[in-house]
Amino acid sequence: MIDKHSSTQFDNELTAISSRVLEMGRLAESQLVQGVYALCNLSGETASEVLTREERINQLEMEIDGDLSATIARRQPTAGDLRFLTAVSKIIANLERVGDEAARIARTVQRVGNSGMSSRLRPAIGDIEFVAELAAKSLEKAVNAFAALDMAQAVEVLKDDNVLDKEFDGLIRKLITYMMEDPRTISGSIDLMFVAKAIERVGDHAKNLSEQVIYVVKGADVRHNPIEAIETIVR
Repeated sequence: MIDKHSSTQFDNELTAISSRVLEMGRLAESQLVQGVYALCNLSGETASEVLTREERINQLEMEIDGDLSATIARRQPTAGDLRFLTAVSKIIANLERVGDEAARIARTVQRVGNSGMSSRLRPAIGDIEFVAELAAKSLEKAVNAFAALDMAQAVEVLKDDNVLDKEFDGLIRKLITYMMEDPRTISGSIDLMFVAKAIERVGDHAKNLSEQVIYVVKGADVRHNPIEAIETIVR
């Protein structure tokens, strides 16, 4: 939880910023899920909805950025408060990029359109759905970790990222195999590679978000540290 201050107004400002970050996080989660649904069902309508809602994520980022600037100028925060506000700035940048990745998936669906994909690629689409579920769960955990400033959940996300990376590598190998065995799958496989990369990046953004949670609580920059070192830091 954020420390209480003698200024009730300052507390209210920090709480309002936290609430807006959570709103942005939940919207980013929904965008990813809907983008993958659009792909699995080749739903142009759902893809259009994802692209429309991307504007709201962009708007939230700008609004929260404005709130951060105003609060820092007005309150001149130090120590934990400054760490929190600095972390929020980085967190919303990562959430905005999650929205970008969901939009990238949606635009792929629109490009494929009614032409569909080779039936040979259906298993790969199923694999993409599985990897996307992993990424969505990691993002949800990361947002929850921010909400409660829960380092245990944050560390779980960092561990989950290794699993997600392995699944991504396996999916890419499978798509390469399809292209080698059947040239008719090349176009669709390339589209799915871009989708898979977008999902893998969502996992990276969830990881970045979790690292900021640890920074807020511990004051330690754990980026680029092995998981064993991070677990020692958070004890």
